[in-house]
Formats: sequence, C-alpha cells, structure tokens
Amino acid sequence: MENSKKISAATAAVLNYIMTEEEAVSIQSLTVPSVQKEPGAIAADVAFVKMWGVSGRLTQMQMRNMMQMKTFK
Repeated sequence: MENSKKISAATAAVLNYIMTEEEAVSIQSLTVPSVQKEPGAIAADVAFVKMWGVSGRLTQMQMRNMMQMKTFK
C-alpha cells in the first residue's frame, strides 16, 4: 500500500512537470514570432551565451551555498 502511494505520487509529479514544460514551450512559441530566413543565413537576433559570465555567476552561487551550509569557519 505504501509503495503504491509513493509510485503514484512520483508519477503525478513527473506528469505535472512534463505538462508545465509543454505549456512553457507553447507559450514561448506564441510570443516569439518565427521569421523564415534562408537556410544559410545566421540569425542576427540570436542571443549568444557568454560562457565566462555564466561560469562566474555559477561560482558565486556555489560559494554562497557553501557559506549558507556553514562549510567555512
């Protein structure tokens, strides 16, 4: 009985997550206009990911997390 409750709760959580992701994709596709371009052209409106910035923010978040867990004395 207990095991079936856990399985049904996990299944419900996974299905809820999948439905939320599908809704987010459908909303995003409605708000972002799709422009047809020629196949060889590079889209000028594509946002490039700055890896140095992402890495720096990730390091700061990890350091803050370790401080909150009182890893340092």
